[in-house]
Amino acid sequence: MGNEKIQLESLRDQIRYHDQKYYVESAPEITDLAYDKLMQQLQELELKHPAWITPDSPSQRVGEQPVPHLEQYAHRIPMLSIENTYSIDELLDFGKKIEKTIGHPAQWVVELKIDGAAVSIVYENGLLTRALTRGNGTVGDDITHNVRTLRDVPLRLRGDDVPQILEVRGEIYMKNEELVRLNQRQAKAGLPDYANTRNVASGSIRLLDSKICAERNLSFFCHGSGHCEGLKVRTHMEFLDNVRRFGLPATPFVQMFPSIEAAGVHCKQIIEMLHELEFEVDGLVVKLNDLALRDSLGTRSKSPRWVAAYKWEKYEATTKINSIDLQVGKTGAVTPVANLEPVELAGTTVSRASLHNAEEIERKDIRIGDVVIVEKAGKIIPHIVRVEKHLRQSNLPPFVFPSKCPDCKQPLSKDSGGVYIRCTNLHCPAQVRERLRFFASRPAMNIDGLGEKLVDQLVDGGLVTDLADLYRLTIEQLQSIERMGKRSSEKLLAAIAESREQTLDRFLVALSIRHVGSTVAKILASQYDSVDSLAQATAKDLSSINEIGDTIAKSVVDFFQSDYGKNVISGFSELGLVFEPAKQKVESLGSSLAGKTFVVTGALSKYTRDEIHKIIEANGGKTSSSVSAKTDFLVAGESAGSKLARAQELGVAVLSEDDFEALVSSDSSAGNIKSSDMLF
Repeated sequence: MGNEKIQLESLRDQIRYHDQKYYVESAPEITDLAYDKLMQQLQELELKHPAWITPDSPSQRVGEQPVPHLEQYAHRIPMLSIENTYSIDELLDFGKKIEKTIGHPAQWVVELKIDGAAVSIVYENGLLTRALTRGNGTVGDDITHNVRTLRDVPLRLRGDDVPQILEVRGEIYMKNEELVRLNQRQAKAGLPDYANTRNVASGSIRLLDSKICAERNLSFFCHGSGHCEGLKVRTHMEFLDNVRRFGLPATPFVQMFPSIEAAGVHCKQIIEMLHELEFEVDGLVVKLNDLALRDSLGTRSKSPRWVAAYKWEKYEATTKINSIDLQVGKTGAVTPVANLEPVELAGTTVSRASLHNAEEIERKDIRIGDVVIVEKAGKIIPHIVRVEKHLRQSNLPPFVFPSKCPDCKQPLSKDSGGVYIRCTNLHCPAQVRERLRFFASRPAMNIDGLGEKLVDQLVDGGLVTDLADLYRLTIEQLQSIERMGKRSSEKLLAAIAESREQTLDRFLVALSIRHVGSTVAKILASQYDSVDSLAQATAKDLSSINEIGDTIAKSVVDFFQSDYGKNVISGFSELGLVFEPAKQKVESLGSSLAGKTFVVTGALSKYTRDEIHKIIEANGGKTSSSVSAKTDFLVAGESAGSKLARAQELGVAVLSEDDFEALVSSDSSAGNIKSSDMLF
């Protein structure tokens, strides 16, 4: 008992120390994850011994104490913190608990978590009257004089219908290019560099002299509301639309999704694009869209129940670009990669970082020989945040992207309306190598033993010039390759032979058709029983398939109509290789739902969502996550919500679970059931 009391006081002291370093001095010494673990340990001890909880415990407040040299004011509604998650699984668990509580899937909004300083800005009758820092969540520092210097914060709101009182909350931040300029000025004045944009933003808004703050060129994004009077909105997306209309900068790249699963998929996808932003992001925020649902869920002592942050640890280091390589991918995209002076980052030695595309090099003005800040966030590949231009040697020339492929020397071409520059020579050895590596990979044909070095030897030796050549290899040819003996050659040939049994969807993935991943491939394989029949499809045929858009349809048709695509398919046909659609793994109950598209929504009483999806697919039907004009039936449980309203608007047949069971067991075709018979 005594040891636990000592441990509790030690945790409180540590957290108070790190609060001071982070919030007051803007000089953090540990990561967010390490801080969260300290707080979690403290909360667990206090939960075990409630009598030990004191009013001054760090667990009983939200954040920092106000700095003493500014006036303080109370927030009319507390500015709470956000619950953190550090994996997609944790985020999904959070969302599923919420959806279970409310009894149905909900609309979720995903926003960027800007790495800056949290503020509240109050407008009365359209005029900016006060701006406060978060402070301790209850009381904040008055920073109105500094916020008025931000050029993207209007002093008067636009429009004739502005609310009597509008309190917006958001983040004041600094763009990376502004930090570069600031450090150049620091270097000229013989002053030390600023480490990162967050520290500059946090320190600048607390300055007494607003002229200095104005020189920093800070920016603001609005992402929420506090106390408002006269603002009539029902959802968060409506709120953002309104603040944009009033002339305020709303949080960018925000999207709304019909379920927490869809939001989770988006989170995984958008992380790969964060290098394109001109400001720093330290996570994503996922929140309920419906404001009434938020009110019904309420708040905990420190955070609202309806929102969570998906965060990852970020690590930065300073290094130098020694050279830039150009890599040709399986679709011909030429990707620049920086070779760095090796540096320790997140426990690993980083010596390379993707520069993504020519536009990124130009936007960040990256040059060979530059000193750069390289970052690694979670499991994301390292990327260059910014160039330390104040350390640049005066004679470094700009990097010029070549006009010809670095491998086959054929002309390069930029995507129409896109950012990627490609080698259009489909027989380019670099493309052949990359396509062959992907063809053999686990998501595609899963050919064990066909490693990167062996692929290089096969292509460079002229033994494989296209994908079908793999199936023409002989043991004599393989044994002629360095370090390929009889046993390893036989093993590889056996793995190649085994891949002949792969399903059509895996084969379509393996062909490296642009925009065709595993999900699209499965959809195509469910509609066409062979490669030949798919190759005859028109763009109109393909785009009529639910979840296949015009871009995917055009890409598939372009592939099969190209000389390269025709030669590839011809090569496999000559070898007698026929890849068939995957057999239905759920025992088929018939074909009463053949060709029909279903959306399932609401709280079901007889089935889980997976169970009813399997029944639909076993009977020849298809499932989709959203209601559209292509939807044939909506299976609706309790609290069906917006999908039910959308289905009724479009005249889509709506089924109860009993209706669905009757439809499955019916001997008649699903097409004979009228929408009007099924509405309720």
